[in-house]
Amino acid sequence: MSRRNSLLSHTGPLFLLLLWLGGPVTGEVAQDFSHCLEFFYNKNPPTGVSSAEYQPICQRYKNQYHFASLYHREHRAPLYSAYTLSPADGRRPNATWKYEPQLSYSRACPEMKSFHIPVDQNVIESQAVLQDYRYSNFTKGHLNPSMHQKTKENREATFTLTNIVPQRAGSNSGPWNSLENEVLRKFKAFCQGPMYVITGAMPYISKTRWINNRVCVPEYMWSAYCCPLYRSDLPESVRQAFPAYAAVGRNDPNSGEEIVPVNMKVKATKRGYDVRQMPVETLEGILEQRLAAPIRLFDGLCQKNNTIL
Repeated sequence: MSRRNSLLSHTGPLFLLLLWLGGPVTGEVAQDFSHCLEFFYNKNPPTGVSSAEYQPICQRYKNQYHFASLYHREHRAPLYSAYTLSPADGRRPNATWKYEPQLSYSRACPEMKSFHIPVDQNVIESQAVLQDYRYSNFTKGHLNPSMHQKTKENREATFTLTNIVPQRAGSNSGPWNSLENEVLRKFKAFCQGPMYVITGAMPYISKTRWINNRVCVPEYMWSAYCCPLYRSDLPESVRQAFPAYAAVGRNDPNSGEEIVPVNMKVKATKRGYDVRQMPVETLEGILEQRLAAPIRLFDGLCQKNNTIL
């Protein structure tokens, strides 16, 4: 029996109702997000899915929390990352890639660390490493993109493999990148307070796909935002997109079109990586089918009456 199959046979049911348990926290990898609730609307993380393999991580770098991720240990990839959007005050950094020490050793340093050569075997066993992505035909796709983060330290913190999923280049540098830029424009033009963003990965429904037989490949990317304070004079063209909206993007050009249709008119390098925008409730319905659990992304679906001039 392979090591991965052995793990699967001992983890029990994959999807359970989520209970964000309280209790003592011994580090940034813990039972809940109690140290970084500020990255969730109303300080309430999404509810609906969990298992023993899902690991909350308060992403800490240079003695500061920067965002939160729900990491799937067996998939060696995050289900989602949650953050508050803030336009970058500089360029994308040439950052060093990092890992999460406490996934390897529970009493390790509570901050992400840069990879060292050779990589510790316990790190290799517990999470994705850079070698997994080499020669894989996948890019390292940020869930929390660096250009949605204000300071240099904020942006550097996004370069951890616990914030990364295998993403096709046609998606990462194409329609998905366009979506990230559009969300940023909406924030600058219409939000009058914080924008809470949750971006995640959606696995294949039939059979799990892997790179290097270790890291789970998503069939789709998804993202949702909540902007509870926004302008009351919204243009008609964006009115339906406030206070909350969502999107699903294709990560496999050969997938069916029941979730996201394919635009055959785009150039070949971008074809099959389309993004479909939708209400948050529609995204939750899709995730509920895929994850076999009633996931809710924002507390109260994000308030709808907090408009200001």
